[in-house]
Amino acid sequence: MHHQHRKALRSALGAGAGLLLTSGLLAACATGPAVGLAGATTARTGGHVYVTNQLDGTPDRRHVYVADNGSGEVSVLSTRTDKIVAIVHVGMRPSGVGLSPDGRHLYVANGGSNSVSVIDTRTNRVTATVPVGTSPVSIDVSRDGTVVYVANAGSGNLSVIDPRINRAVRTLPAGPHPVDVTVSPNGRTVYVTNEVRATVTVITTRTGTITATVPVGEGPFDLAIEPHGRTAYIAVLGPGNVSAMSTQTHRISGTVNVGPPGTDPFNIAATPDAVYVSDQGADTLTVIAPQALKVVATVKVGHSPYGVAVDPQLMMSA
Repeated sequence: MHHQHRKALRSALGAGAGLLLTSGLLAACATGPAVGLAGATTARTGGHVYVTNQLDGTPDRRHVYVADNGSGEVSVLSTRTDKIVAIVHVGMRPSGVGLSPDGRHLYVANGGSNSVSVIDTRTNRVTATVPVGTSPVSIDVSRDGTVVYVANAGSGNLSVIDPRINRAVRTLPAGPHPVDVTVSPNGRTVYVTNEVRATVTVITTRTGTITATVPVGEGPFDLAIEPHGRTAYIAVLGPGNVSAMSTQTHRISGTVNVGPPGTDPFNIAATPDAVYVSDQGADTLTVIAPQALKVVATVKVGHSPYGVAVDPQLMMSA
């Protein structure tokens, strides 16, 4: 990968590149307010896959939360009217976002303020600001809503927030420059992608210890776990690969190439029947059959797609 392009990708971390869809609420973050959703209806269920395009498009769900890195704001859009219904001032350089399972709280990583803003989605107001590590970039919330994990790219660790008191109660090791944090469905394990070290760090949440460090190739960026919790899929920027890792053995069970270097598989969403990958460099969405680990479709989307999320109904077969 060219140095300038890799530098641009890393800069995108601070600008925001995630997207989360749960219970009819969509949380997204991007370099500016012009974030779009491209929908692809699936034949089997009629559900949708949504892709944020950095530079174009119009939102397509009831609520979209857009973290604007430049302004330090989160814009709340109503997709019924295609208008911004609220603007929430947060910290400096907001990027990663995470939504509580009940949809009542949005957590925003403020990379320039070393903090997490907690937004009440009913009032669209910040109810708490939680100090965390240096340059937080990614957030994930446990399925039961009792723990919020924050990946701090600058300090190379995770902050663990107790949402009942909105305070960081633990700090866990993560590896150099963690760019994504993902909690297993059962909440027992946390997976962290370390872009610089080209590894995935596996942490047992009960003890807070690193139990495995898995080499995955140049530039691991995003990780998604399929609903059953048996397989994790990792977007590897450098060679343009997606790797599958067993969550039991923490070994890579297979790798599929989605395009030549420069395709840049960026973000992943996994369902029981398909793995969806936004290809930031190729302006495409790749669809992978998980059992065969084979590319079955490549869909042209908007310019510079970053985040990808799936309609909750696509998870129902789990």
